[in-house]
Amino acid sequence: MSRTPPRVVVTGGIGSGKSLVCSLLADLGVAVIDADSLGHAVLEPDGEAFGEVAARWPQALEEGRIVRARLGGMVFSDPAQLSELVAITHPHIRARMLAEVELHPDHPVAVEISAPSEAVMPPWPVLVVDADPQTVDRRLRGRGMTEADIAARKGAQRSRREWLQIADQVIRNNRSRDALAEEVSKVAARMGLLSQ
Repeated sequence: MSRTPPRVVVTGGIGSGKSLVCSLLADLGVAVIDADSLGHAVLEPDGEAFGEVAARWPQALEEGRIVRARLGGMVFSDPAQLSELVAITHPHIRARMLAEVELHPDHPVAVEISAPSEAVMPPWPVLVVDADPQTVDRRLRGRGMTEADIAARKGAQRSRREWLQIADQVIRNNRSRDALAEEVSKVAARMGLLSQ
């Protein structure tokens, strides 16, 4: 009976470069699943979390759809409301995520999770993408975020130290893309993602 290929979680703070790391992993042949896109799907009108979220935050609705930016503006500045949203959505995101993983029985899989919680995290090794605060702030300003937006988003997530505490492996993303690609290859090999 063949061994299940490795499965890993890729996570880290906003602006750390998780998506770029996952893109580089995909270039190496790793199947990549984006939990954020699954999070969007569960909030669509036919999504599993739509009814409960729409009932709890009706002011986030417009023309029968949840406006995610409006919802984010409400919950990211209020830890209690953010916890409520996580409790509603994350079990559905996890179910979709595990179903997608099952579609890759013979390939290593990396799942990108922006907001890890007990409700969404599978028991797999965790690869944390890390960048220094100045680099993160510069990237977020480049996305058009204001200083207030940046502070609110950072305040709603783990501290840099807390991210590093959950890591089995860390990729530092402060340098060039070429340097990052080299680091991703090394870490992927260490985690067994390239051994299939």
